[in-house]
Amino acid sequence: MSGPSSAKDSPISDRRELVEFLEAGCKPVPDWRIGTEHEKFGFRLDDLRPPAWEGERGIEALLRGLTRFGWQGHEEHGRLIALSKDGASVTLEPAGQLELSGAPLETIHQTCCETRSHLREVKAVGDELGLGFLGMGFQPKWRREDMPWMPKGRYRIMRRYMPSRGRLGLDMMTRTCTVQVNLDFADEADMVRKFRVGLALQPVATALFADSPFTEGRPNGYLSYRSHVWSDTDPDRTGMLDFVFEDGFGFERYVDYLLDVPMYFSYRDGEYLDLAGRSFRKFLRGQLEELPGRLPTLRDWADHMTTAFPEVRLKRYLEMRGADGGPWNRICALPALWVGLLYDDAALDAAWDLVKDFSREERHALRDGVPKHGLKLPFRRGTVRELALEVLKIAGTGLARRDRRNDSGASEAVFLEPLLEFAQANQTPAERKLELFHGPWGGSVDPVFREFAY
Repeated sequence: MSGPSSAKDSPISDRRELVEFLEAGCKPVPDWRIGTEHEKFGFRLDDLRPPAWEGERGIEALLRGLTRFGWQGHEEHGRLIALSKDGASVTLEPAGQLELSGAPLETIHQTCCETRSHLREVKAVGDELGLGFLGMGFQPKWRREDMPWMPKGRYRIMRRYMPSRGRLGLDMMTRTCTVQVNLDFADEADMVRKFRVGLALQPVATALFADSPFTEGRPNGYLSYRSHVWSDTDPDRTGMLDFVFEDGFGFERYVDYLLDVPMYFSYRDGEYLDLAGRSFRKFLRGQLEELPGRLPTLRDWADHMTTAFPEVRLKRYLEMRGADGGPWNRICALPALWVGLLYDDAALDAAWDLVKDFSREERHALRDGVPKHGLKLPFRRGTVRELALEVLKIAGTGLARRDRRNDSGASEAVFLEPLLEFAQANQTPAERKLELFHGPWGGSVDPVFREFAY
């Protein structure tokens, strides 16, 4: 989750300014970049418990240790809560899940090198502190009550408000990890095509990356429990956004959607003011009781955009949000999948041809069924596996046409190989862990912290 926005503090009162803020994200093709984000669970090596923020082996100590690699610290009320370097940042999710928000880079090779370097730095400091890190979609062992809370003002507000909107919102905050990729668009029409393809195919990504089959040490009946958690978090700010597929969809319609998403807060004078449930439309009219006569700023608007959590999110770029956390090769695989589909015109056309006749009911059936059934979910005359294989074929050809190679001559398509393996075997990462749980692990999830740690 984001920290305070760096957008301008100038007051706004005209809805058109909100639209123009999104329009400013349009970029010519040569300026398109790839921004990859991933989250991971920290754990103490001796007892597997999640580390608190404070203490000799806490998250703050880890962040301070990372500064030796050139990261600059950022504090909130004297507490170190984030780092930044070269366009990238390291931030904290509510229960201390560590997030790398990568810099906007030109190739998947670069984003994978960035991720590998970050994981090496985290391991070097973590080994000194007796901490390890795990990539999965849901915390496999510990209860919600066992998870610590990080000292960030926005999380205090969300922690209070979330239970009023859904049963699993606090689990989303404290016990989930994801991988996402942020991608650019040329203009409004390009944004619309990419948004529609991204939403329709997000369940395929969820199936391929499904890796959250355990809750509190036992199988939970899902392959991506993380994805299921989002279905009972907050209906005002989650979901498939059916209006994206309606005629006339564009920046203005998305602004109207965001104006109807209830607020969480406004960041003023270094403090988060609790505005949970308030209307941004009233804020635009200066009618908030907590800020009488005050108008929002572009920073308020940029912050508000981060508090909507649909399957694909629009800011000044598009965020693909459907994947569980996982190991390094799957962190690289996610941008490979979406860049292959969305950054090549022929691939984007082929992907749209694949999904354009999906009905609303089919899109929702995919979204609702994949968390439990993964690649084996029935779809039309086959299963999601067949759909995934076709999607991967289109992505591979898109990456081949991009023809971005590393120093060894390897194409970006090499990063699709883990996904191809899952699809061909018809077995998700979650199902492989379930086999281990019922076999060599003897009904315990503890080995996952040893065998799958970074």
